[in-house]
Amino acid sequence: MNKTKKMFFLSLLVGMAVVIHIIEGQIPVLFPGVKLGLANIISLFALLVLGWKEALVIVVLRTIISSIYGGGFSVFLFSIVGGLLSNIVMIILYKFFKDGISISSISVCGAIFHNIGQLFVAAVYIQDFKIYIYLPVLLISGVITGFFVGVSVKFLCYHFKDMFAKERRRDDL
Repeated sequence: MNKTKKMFFLSLLVGMAVVIHIIEGQIPVLFPGVKLGLANIISLFALLVLGWKEALVIVVLRTIISSIYGGGFSVFLFSIVGGLLSNIVMIILYKFFKDGISISSISVCGAIFHNIGQLFVAAVYIQDFKIYIYLPVLLISGVITGFFVGVSVKFLCYHFKDMFAKERRRDDL
């Protein structure tokens, strides 16, 4: 994929991630801090299709833009720490274990570490690490939502594989 197409595709993914994040923010939650994490579908898809640098770019840009439209500094801080920690874990798992671990498992681990990162920010913010008592609730929600995100990414990869295979063949010419 040439640089222009890659930049266009990356911009499209960032826009999609921002829109998904904003829409998801309008969905009521059952427990505080528990969200579906649907924008992570875009981040994990980018990791698998474009690479780790692009996945990090998407997380950072999505977080900045989403915080401008619907949050502020505290929302930015929670999102950036959770998002970066989540993506770093998924990058490591994908890079070193992609042959032995499923996309859903990578996604679940990413969701769990996203929650751990956000709890860390909350603990520092309120200056009390007792907030980690809430971790079991977030772990359960992370497993459920992470699995759903992983299944969604697998579906996307399956349906986009031909497009990227054609691009790779063209680049080889």
